[in-house]
Amino acid sequence: MGSGQVTDSSAPFDFQGKHVTVAGLGVSGVPAAKVLHGLGARVTVVNDGDDERARTQAAELEALGVTVRLGDGATLPEGTELIVTAPGWKPDKPLFTAAHEAGVPVWGDVELAWRLRGRDGRKAAPWLAVTGTNGKTTTVRMLASILKAAGLRTAAVGNIGVSLLDAVTGDEEYDVLAVELSSYQLHWAPSLRAHSAAVLNLAPDHLDWHGSMEAYAADKGRIYEGNRVACVYNVADKATEDLVREADVEEGCRAVGFTLGSPAPSQLGVVEGLLVDRAFVEDRQKNAQELAEVSDVDPPAPHNIANALAAAALARSFGVPAAAVRDGLRAFTPDAHRIAHVADVDGVAYVDDSKATNTHAAEASLAAYESIVWIAGGLAKGATFDELVAGAAKRLRGAVLIGADRALIREALARHAPEVPVVDLDRTDTGAMLQAVQEAQRLARPGDTVLLAPACASMDMFTNYNKRGDAFAQAVRELGA
Repeated sequence: MGSGQVTDSSAPFDFQGKHVTVAGLGVSGVPAAKVLHGLGARVTVVNDGDDERARTQAAELEALGVTVRLGDGATLPEGTELIVTAPGWKPDKPLFTAAHEAGVPVWGDVELAWRLRGRDGRKAAPWLAVTGTNGKTTTVRMLASILKAAGLRTAAVGNIGVSLLDAVTGDEEYDVLAVELSSYQLHWAPSLRAHSAAVLNLAPDHLDWHGSMEAYAADKGRIYEGNRVACVYNVADKATEDLVREADVEEGCRAVGFTLGSPAPSQLGVVEGLLVDRAFVEDRQKNAQELAEVSDVDPPAPHNIANALAAAALARSFGVPAAAVRDGLRAFTPDAHRIAHVADVDGVAYVDDSKATNTHAAEASLAAYESIVWIAGGLAKGATFDELVAGAAKRLRGAVLIGADRALIREALARHAPEVPVVDLDRTDTGAMLQAVQEAQRLARPGDTVLLAPACASMDMFTNYNKRGDAFAQAVRELGA
């Protein structure tokens, strides 16, 4: 872990009269265009699509005096001095190639928000930042709950759906922000310097965007650059610790691990059903501070306890007392479709983890239960399932497969769990979920868990994972009717 005085490159930027191009409409582009226009910039928005939604957004911006070019996201507008891009735009787009050749900087909306914090004499709230392949939203919401329990003015913002731009430019002032950041957002945020940050885990994801696992990990690791107090990593995931070692941080910034086992000094962990802190205590060689009970975490699945420990570490780095960690975790309510208990029917538990859209998330979900009838399948997005199935084989009572790429999971089950009964539903209509739940009920025995943890995206059958989870819950309710 490199240390020394890290310079903050986010020098004030005068937008008055500057020609700024915003790449992409949508949830980040429209607010960015409005904020930049309000700061006196001459704003042009370029957008690949030209559908009804884009035209509605364009009309709204044009009424303010913003220029919008629909159906042309590749050409760099003449005179552009800065590009602010939507996070999902891939780095190899022709627009960015042209910008690089012209020496035009490219920021994301997170970079813009970072540059605007503390503007107009307002206090710049520190950022406690979280990234990782899985668990980001839950951890950030847990963190915000803990910070609120400590009496701090805060909000869960960023990739979680609440605009960082709104948080830093709106009327409300905050003591600290709990910030969720995706790998896309971090790629376009070169100046970000968090108070403290956590990388929860690393597994292959979005490789079509980043180009390689190495590039994906490097963008995740940007969250540690310039950290002031703590770089929080996952003891069970060495790749996260490696990112800490490679980061250039402020003098005195510490590496703080979290583990589901007993913590070493400078770690948070679990001892006899308690979440304990051996990082933010006096004489951490000898002392530990009880923070909460495992039962205070909802649900107390292993990966969710890890999320709670990461949130606690970030909160403790900000000086939050132990009692607030406990109170914040008790007050936290998990989002829908994240390992959510739907009902018990005839002694069988039905659990909705539709949010498990990749193998890494499904692995964590499957590890939470002893005897499982697994409902899985959908769009694989290039994933392979051998490692996932091999690790879960002993826990599987049966499997029900749905979706376009279910054959990939069926083949992995045949290789690594040949004794597990498999129902392969050859249909991709939304009504397949009811049949899947009925088949799972047939396979299950009292004490089992029927678990929807698809390990795949949902778009082959459903609008999104929320709709998939809703269909599962409705099917379960029909069983118990």
